[in-house]
Amino acid sequence: MPAQQGTPSVLALPGASDGLRERLVEGLRRVEDLIAERVDHEDPFIAGASSHLTLAGGKRFRPLLTLLAAELGAGASEEVVAAAAGVELTHLASLYHDDVMDEADVRRGAPSANARYDNSTAILVGDLLFGTASDIVADLGPEAVKIQAQTFVRLCAGQIRDERPCPEGEDPVEYYLRVLEDKTGVLIATAARYGAMFAGCPAPVVETMREYGERLGMAFQLADDLIDIASQADETGKTPGTDLREGKRTLPVLHVLASSDPADGRLRSLLLGDLSDDDRLEETLTLLRAHPAMERAREQALEVAARAQEVLSTLPAGEAREALHALASGVVTRVG
Repeated sequence: MPAQQGTPSVLALPGASDGLRERLVEGLRRVEDLIAERVDHEDPFIAGASSHLTLAGGKRFRPLLTLLAAELGAGASEEVVAAAAGVELTHLASLYHDDVMDEADVRRGAPSANARYDNSTAILVGDLLFGTASDIVADLGPEAVKIQAQTFVRLCAGQIRDERPCPEGEDPVEYYLRVLEDKTGVLIATAARYGAMFAGCPAPVVETMREYGERLGMAFQLADDLIDIASQADETGKTPGTDLREGKRTLPVLHVLASSDPADGRLRSLLLGDLSDDDRLEETLTLLRAHPAMERAREQALEVAARAQEVLSTLPAGEAREALHALASGVVTRVG
């Protein structure tokens, strides 16, 4: 199975030297090669289903972060590359399950795994990829295995809670932000943590990267929430309004639902109703895109990214720290 080639757009880090970019590109190539090798299977059907999303591309944001964190230490060792591959396979596995849960038809501009195959196959392939990720991480030692297991538990807990309504008496925004910490933040935190850890960084630096990664992950997801509403399909390969159609209450939606302004009555009614109808969904998107809730949510995403950047102040000055700072800005200003 050939490795998926391609460089994520986030490699256009402002101020990064050609040398740093070249090291990151080479590191990502090694990660892709390892993923391709480990995902391949003697059964052609399993090999094809397992590589379906791998070959569809993606930003490779998590392995990029692992490699960038490793720049704070000895750089992209074999262990760093293996850790980056393990994190990315964990992420890919979760996408197979997400698409089944969401009944998605498209992922990264291509048919989703459940649409290309079926729900049972998509679930089992997701499990297979989780197992493959764990197999890779097992070679990195017991501490890495423990971190992988704890990450997986939080990832699943966040996904479960994301599918459930906010409990009575809790603040919906606070509840949603806690969901994001587990659903998205924890795996990105592990990506950053592994990079520093396997590049030989001291414990305080490893902990700094874990905290940075969790905040960065939340900013990343908040930006995704905005992209789902604001983008056009040809910009992202995703269908706009997917979260709305599924009834997910992301940050802009929560702000509108909390409004008591009579002018928001129509939009609130739409958001509380069935958005499976294309015309109702399009009207909702049009009203929501023009609503102040979008700017408010965008400001909150920027605030979370800024808190991630604040954590970096304890690190030694240098190119790696500056690139990590730029990455936090980039995740909330992207369009896909």
